[in-house]
Amino acid sequence: MAEHYDDLETRSADARAAWLAQVLPTQIAHAKANAAHFAKSLADVDPAAVTDRAALAALPVIRKSDLQALQLASPPLGGLNATPADKLARIFMSPGPIFEPEGHGPDGFRFARSMFAAGFRTGELVHNTFAYHLTPAGRICESGAHALGCPIFPAGVGNTEQQVQAIASLKPRNYVGTPSFLRIILEKAKEMGADVSSLRHALVSGEALPPSLRADLAEYGVAVLQAYATADVGLIAYESEAKEGLIVDEGAVVEIVRPGTGDPVPDGEVGEVVVTVFNADYPLVRFGTGDMSAVLAGPSPCGRTNMRIKGWMGRADQTTKIKGMFVHPGQVAEIARRHPEIARARLEVTGEKGQDSMTLVCEVAGTPEGLGDAVGQTLTAVTKLRGAVKLVGHGELPNDGKVIADLRSYE
Repeated sequence: MAEHYDDLETRSADARAAWLAQVLPTQIAHAKANAAHFAKSLADVDPAAVTDRAALAALPVIRKSDLQALQLASPPLGGLNATPADKLARIFMSPGPIFEPEGHGPDGFRFARSMFAAGFRTGELVHNTFAYHLTPAGRICESGAHALGCPIFPAGVGNTEQQVQAIASLKPRNYVGTPSFLRIILEKAKEMGADVSSLRHALVSGEALPPSLRADLAEYGVAVLQAYATADVGLIAYESEAKEGLIVDEGAVVEIVRPGTGDPVPDGEVGEVVVTVFNADYPLVRFGTGDMSAVLAGPSPCGRTNMRIKGWMGRADQTTKIKGMFVHPGQVAEIARRHPEIARARLEVTGEKGQDSMTLVCEVAGTPEGLGDAVGQTLTAVTKLRGAVKLVGHGELPNDGKVIADLRSYE
C-alpha cells in the first residue's frame, strides 16, 4: 500500500460521512455565533440539522467575487472572520484588493498533506519560490513545511542566479513554486554550469502544468506534482503519485455546482468549485472559488479514498455584456428554474462589430408544444433582451461548464 500522510486519507465513505455529521453542525454554529456575515446569511439555519452534504447544499453560496464589496462595506474582512482582526497572526492582500487572514494555529492552510503526497519528508530542506510579501502563497507553503518538519529556504520570486547559487550550495531536495519558474531555474543552472541535481521533488501551483512541461522537468530529474489552493480557504485538492486527478483535502468539503447557482451538478459534469473549510478563524461555509472543475469517478489508485476532481478547468464567472446589458449565469439558471422541462441551458452570444444576438440552447426531453415560445418570453423577462430559443436533446450541450458562451468575433 502507498504511504500516506495519516489514516484520514484511507477512511471509508461511511467513516468520512460520520465525521462530517459531527463537524458540520459545530462549524456552522461557530460561524453564526462569531462571524457577523454568517449571523445574517445563516440566520434561519439550524446548525444541528446540517449533518450531511445534502443539507449543506441548501445553504447560500458566498462567492469570491463578493469579497471586495463585503470588505469595503465592513472592513477589513467583511464580517467573515470569527476571530477579531486584532487577534489574528497575519492579514494578507491579494489582487482586488481582497484581504485574507491567518490565525495562530499550525498549518492553518493545511498544506502539509499535499507536500507529503509530493514526496517531501521530515528534515528535508524546501526551496520555496512563492512570494512572501502581500499575498499568502509563500506563507501557505512555509506553514505546511514546518508542520511536516521541513526547514525552508525563503527564496521568493526573481533573483534567478542567486537562487541557483543557493540550490547548488544548500542542496535542497524539494521545490515549491510555479512550474514555469522551476524550468527557468533549471535552465539557468545549466547555463551557469551549476549543480542543482539535489532537487528531486516539486510541488507546483498557481498555473497550469501541461504534460509537455511536466516531461521537460522530469528530464532534469525532478518529479513534479500539483496542488490546488487559494488564499481564502488554503488547500483544496492535491495530486498523488498516481497522477489521476486531484484528491480533495481531508479538511475541506468540495461541491461542484452549476455556475450562477448553489445547486450541485451530477458527478462528471463541469461546474464551479464550492468549498467549506473548518477554519475557526475564518469559517467559510460554501465558498464559491470561481474555478471550474468536475468530479472524477472512484478513488485514486494510490489508495487515498476521498473525492477526486479533474483540476482547474476555467473560470465560472461568465458574466458578459450583450447590447450594452450585463447578463449573468444566475439569470440563465433562473430561466431554467422557471421551466422544469429544461435539464441544462446555455446562452450562446454571437455577432460581429456590435451586432449582438443571443440564443438560449436548452436540453429537454422531446419537444414539448409551446415550450420554445414560453422560454423565449422568460428569456426576455429575466434579461430584458430579446433572443432566440433552441431546443436540443439530452447530452447535446458540451460538458464544459459554460452557461454563457461568448462566440462573438472581435476582429
